[in-house]
Amino acid sequence: MYSFEGDFRRKPVQSLRGASKKEQTDSLLTRAKAERERREEIRQRHSSSLKIQSAYRGHVVRKRQREILRDEYDKLMSRGIADPASIFNAIRRLCYFYRTDSGKDQDRLIQLCQTVIKQKDMIKSSVTQSGKSGVFLLQHLLLLCLKNLQNASDTRSWGPPMRMLEIFTSVDTFKDKKKLLGNIWIFLIKKEYFGSMRHLLEAKVPQSLDKSPTPPTPQAESIFNMIISPIQFAVMSKDKEFSDLVLKSACFYLFCPAYSEQVEQFLIPAMVYSKFPFPFVELIQSLLQQTSPIPNSSKRTNVIEPSPWLLGSVIAFADKNIESLSVSDAADFLSVLKTLLPHLPAGVLESNNDSDSDSSDEEDSVVMISKELREVAEECVKFLNSQKFVRCVVKCLNQEMDAHLLSSVCLICHSLMLQQHISIHRLRLLYSLAFNTKFMKALWITCTRVSNTTVTGSQITLLQTLSRGLEMSDEDMQRIVPLLSVFCSMFSHSLYTLHDADFYGDMKSSKDSSMPFSLKELVPMVLMLRDTCLGIIELAHPETQRSLTEDYREALRRTAMKDPRDWSVNNKETPYRHTKTWAYLFKVIATLVRQLYTRDSRRRFCPPNSWLSDRVQIHADKPSQMYRARGSVFCRRPFGTMRHLTKVQIDDDGPPLSNTDVKNLVILTELPFVVSFEERVKILQKLIQNDKDENQGDAHNFLSGPSINVSIRRNYIYEDAYDKLSPENEPNLKLKMRVQLMNAAGLDEAGIDGGGIFREFLSELLKTGFDPNRGLFLMTTDRLLYPNPQSVSLMEKYTKHYYFLGRMLGKAIYENMLVEIPFATFFLSKILSRHGGDLDIHHLASLDPEMYRNLLSLKTLNGKEVEDLGLNFTTVDDNFGIRKEVDLKYNGRNITVTEANKIEYIHLMADYKINKQIRTHCTAFRQGMADLINLEWLRMFDHHEIQTLISGAMIPVNIQDLKQHTHYSGGYTINHPVIQNFWDVVENFTDTQKRQLLKFVTSCSRPPLLGFKDLFPAFCVHFGGNEEDRLPTASTCMNLLKLPEFHDKETLRTKLTYAIESGAGFELS
Repeated sequence: MYSFEGDFRRKPVQSLRGASKKEQTDSLLTRAKAERERREEIRQRHSSSLKIQSAYRGHVVRKRQREILRDEYDKLMSRGIADPASIFNAIRRLCYFYRTDSGKDQDRLIQLCQTVIKQKDMIKSSVTQSGKSGVFLLQHLLLLCLKNLQNASDTRSWGPPMRMLEIFTSVDTFKDKKKLLGNIWIFLIKKEYFGSMRHLLEAKVPQSLDKSPTPPTPQAESIFNMIISPIQFAVMSKDKEFSDLVLKSACFYLFCPAYSEQVEQFLIPAMVYSKFPFPFVELIQSLLQQTSPIPNSSKRTNVIEPSPWLLGSVIAFADKNIESLSVSDAADFLSVLKTLLPHLPAGVLESNNDSDSDSSDEEDSVVMISKELREVAEECVKFLNSQKFVRCVVKCLNQEMDAHLLSSVCLICHSLMLQQHISIHRLRLLYSLAFNTKFMKALWITCTRVSNTTVTGSQITLLQTLSRGLEMSDEDMQRIVPLLSVFCSMFSHSLYTLHDADFYGDMKSSKDSSMPFSLKELVPMVLMLRDTCLGIIELAHPETQRSLTEDYREALRRTAMKDPRDWSVNNKETPYRHTKTWAYLFKVIATLVRQLYTRDSRRRFCPPNSWLSDRVQIHADKPSQMYRARGSVFCRRPFGTMRHLTKVQIDDDGPPLSNTDVKNLVILTELPFVVSFEERVKILQKLIQNDKDENQGDAHNFLSGPSINVSIRRNYIYEDAYDKLSPENEPNLKLKMRVQLMNAAGLDEAGIDGGGIFREFLSELLKTGFDPNRGLFLMTTDRLLYPNPQSVSLMEKYTKHYYFLGRMLGKAIYENMLVEIPFATFFLSKILSRHGGDLDIHHLASLDPEMYRNLLSLKTLNGKEVEDLGLNFTTVDDNFGIRKEVDLKYNGRNITVTEANKIEYIHLMADYKINKQIRTHCTAFRQGMADLINLEWLRMFDHHEIQTLISGAMIPVNIQDLKQHTHYSGGYTINHPVIQNFWDVVENFTDTQKRQLLKFVTSCSRPPLLGFKDLFPAFCVHFGGNEEDRLPTASTCMNLLKLPEFHDKETLRTKLTYAIESGAGFELS
């Protein structure tokens, strides 16, 4: 319903916005822009049409002109020409209208060439007299001949042009006009002369050739002579600029592209063994100039690009000429070689038998390598492995050991080891340099002196930059990485064969010692290499978020560079670009550092605690995913790959590790000795505790949950345990174990196993199993245990016994229990080894010191003295009175030890004694330990530390520490008279009695590794009643001493001494 309110007229709607001028202006601008674009399009169309018309008119005119000139040429030739003016007119017309795709033009060229050849003397005179115009026409006629050769199909079509080139580029033709001949050659070389000749060679010389410098056909000989002619003339002219032009063009067209069969099988050998000596030194100088990095090199044109084929060609020429090079020329050759060698495809020579490179480290995609390229690479390595090349390098190093030469040599070695994965022992060059003490010493000095000038004018070495974990430019990496990696690889290799006597300088009279450094020089080297490893870890695993510290690090980076543009802060990919390089460098440095640490652990040459680093902050009490039990988180992985874990791996192993955890994990698996022993023990205990929680659960603390329950006869402790705790009966020994012991009468001993009976059982079991009288282990002269090689004759399934004992020892470590079993250091080293447990000769001293000394003395004997010993490559095994001769190598009994092979004999004898004889024993023992505890956890410790971990430290019992961490119950307090008398008596005990007290109460005679604060449950003295005729008793499961209230100190001493020395089990309770 509508209402009427009196408004009978419609009011206009008022807009308060005003006139819409903005929309009109926009429309105007759009229309103006469209008109401008339309006018511009019309202008471009008009301009394009003019250009098209012009080009077409030009094409038509030129075509018409060519036809006119062809007619004039044909008329001229039909009349017959004999004078120079007519010949030059014909040449001028032919050069204008000649087309390579015209068969008639080719015929005209051949006809003219025949005419010129007949009148060659007259043409030569006319060219020399007519000046530039005659030379110009001759040059272009020769160019037409050169182009015609590429399309020649028969002898008639390529013979006359070829003859033209031979005549008018010959020195004999222009004997007194060499400058004119030089101009002709310069013109032809710039017009791709060598490219045309290569094309002709490949077209005219048949394939399926045998490698030979002899031309297979007359045509091949002619083509080769034409190829070598400009090179010969360049040498004769002694013009360096012209020589560089020729050699550069030859490299560009003949040597740099991939070989054809004709080039590889004929041309290169023919050039190497030509009657005319190839200018190898001039080639090196030219390549040195062309391949050297110079400022603004991006603006240079026609720069020779290094290629594997160019490398192969240079090597072919060097093979003949290297012995005649001067030292300076040889140094230049090495400089060229260092530039070319990295351009061999990576891994083209990789061998599956190369044990120096971890297969897990190689994640590169497979590159298909051609047969020809592989052959080139093999020839290169064959040359680098030759005696004459090694002599050349050594001669240079002996005469001039400057930084530039060292850099060249190291880059060559670095390319061979990093890219081609060639082990040092496989290449004469590498192992010769590794044992060159002068070279090694100079190389380390160079490594420590390579530096940058900061913006403040001070010098900072690149080793310091690395050790601080600061990024560096590609140029700086190229300066330090090859030097440092080659030094570490070679020094590490030399240490493998360097005896301790040479290393420590005991044999000062030995003139052939291969130890380049004194012990005083090694100490700062160790510290620098240790810090460099830590810095590389920082570089390979940078923090993802910037912090104030990172900003400060960025300032340090810029301060260490002359030109701040060398480093781009905005390049976020830069920290990860060089992961592979850092991985390789870390691998070789860490290997050397571990070797030096092993030497130091055998016999100290570094100050105490010098291996520890203040930069490393790893604490077991800090939360970390690194310690979780599930999955295989705490294990050694290829360096730099932790951040590349796949989603499946992350799901299997739990959340990914943080960058800090990754760095800490690398340190603990690669360089654990930079962390204190106490902290590593805490880390091990945390790892084991997490694993216990995974396997035993929390219920084991309340004597419930899954467990292993066994009944063992005390008199047959080993036999019963071997049977009942075998893998078949108890596959998981990580469960809580409860033991019921039976005495000699066959009755159960008193006491409920809350952990104490188990510890006593395990302690007695291990003592019985490792007892030499059982026959599984023997003792060295130092009364240290190692597997008995003759146990194979004692027991049919001897490996199962070693597996069982390894399992039981692993259980002791797993339960944080100390057992007093002294192992030989070489045996512990085999247990901790990552590579099959094989050790080198240095460990023989811990097995048989006398044999070790005898073998070292054999090294110092001369040839006659060695032969007088009448040794051969055999040893004698004494198996319970039955002597058996064993060959150390195939047919060893018929091979006499001489001066030439005495080193091999020494190492084979050591290898047999410490590796081959007990290999199966140690393997079974390792497998048994690994069933209980991850061996990667134990590799945080060296052999001394693992012995301490097993048996405890050989230190006096600290009674004050024990007293400070002792609890009291049943009415006793620290101020009780009986307690005061107790401590007075204990403090006056001998060290043996103190250990007996510990054994009585805790079942172990040695104090806990980290002090009594870590003893769980804590040591406790409990009120044991008022009857003074009772003896003190103990509950080892609770570490509880039940002490009766003795009012007299002497009575307490007598009773306590009797109790701890009785050796009874739990019968006293």
